[in-house]
Amino acid sequence: MTRIPQAESQRWDELYRSREQLFSGNPNPVLVTEISDLPPGQALDVGCGEGADAQWLARRGWHVTAVDISEVALNRAAAATADVESRVSWARADLTTTPPPAGSFDLVSLHYFPLKRQPGHAALHCLLDAVAPGGTLLFTSHAHTDLAPNGDFDPDDYYQPEEIARLLGQAWNVLVNETRPRTTPAPAGTHHTHDTVLRAQRLP
Repeated sequence: MTRIPQAESQRWDELYRSREQLFSGNPNPVLVTEISDLPPGQALDVGCGEGADAQWLARRGWHVTAVDISEVALNRAAAATADVESRVSWARADLTTTPPPAGSFDLVSLHYFPLKRQPGHAALHCLLDAVAPGGTLLFTSHAHTDLAPNGDFDPDDYYQPEEIARLLGQAWNVLVNETRPRTTPAPAGTHHTHDTVLRAQRLP
């Protein structure tokens, strides 16, 4: 897993360095709600940040490949998960340019990951292909109504879960495709009140 765009990596490293801890340290509530009933297996945590989701999964018996573009975030995550280090593999990569291995994961989890549209949906299909038969895709985003253009950011450039649901096709069973109120406070400086959640299972 190489091919890391340095400008983007540096931008995220600088963001993490700007605070002693960027996120709460708690797993994403959608992950806890949607995945608690699944038997543990192999998980891919896309955009793992400081590692709270990977830590939660590993402590429940999952073997986690936790990927992020930021070396600063990965170092923090590894330091915070020493008790489950045998069940978490940390990898610095950009999964939009370097695909994960196909059919390898019982869970592919993305929470607030900025997945930008590409011609032919190439990056999206690589992430979908990583889900093993019978495995689960969990994709959570801030609701589109909570997002607004800001500088170089245009929310219409990025996938929303309901759009991914329309692209899945007959090989998938969509279990959840909805917008729901957040159960935790919005990140500092934002006004996100709702999440859009997609949970889908690849048919065996």
